[in-house]
Amino acid sequence: MKALIPALLLLAAACGGDGRVPVRTHGQPAQPDLVKENKDAVKLEQHDIRLYAERHGLTLTPTPTGVHYLLLRDAEGPTAKPDQWARIHYKVELLNGDSAYASAPGKPESFMVEMDQVESGLHEAIQLLSAGDSALIVIPSYRAHGLIGDQERIPMRSTIVYRLGVVAITDRP
Repeated sequence: MKALIPALLLLAAACGGDGRVPVRTHGQPAQPDLVKENKDAVKLEQHDIRLYAERHGLTLTPTPTGVHYLLLRDAEGPTAKPDQWARIHYKVELLNGDSAYASAPGKPESFMVEMDQVESGLHEAIQLLSAGDSALIVIPSYRAHGLIGDQERIPMRSTIVYRLGVVAITDRP
């Protein structure tokens, strides 16, 4: 016990601190740097989308928010509106072709336009479509799963590709 007290005193003296916790003053990027980095990331992602379209011989139409689409089958009828239900068959892929998700064969899935927990880019794109339409939708990460992905099959900052067919647009599920 006598040896423990001097050891503790020695340890306390060796710390020699004034009780303050050191604060890191560097390492945090300035706001303009973050904005520039995000703008650069968006430009790179748009470039990747253009390369994807070229590689597959697609003529994609961009929306003002950066979502791109190609209408594969255009059926007559009204387009989906907020608060309506969209029933779709879909397959979600990454730009490299890796499959992420798909609806079960013969079992379309439904979501409420502008209300359900699906990608904001899908909410936007579905409002360009009507029942019977088929489309290829390319959604950049900032309109899909963002910086961290979905924590399962979609990696961080990943553009996703929806291949979808609209089975029905209804006012009820």
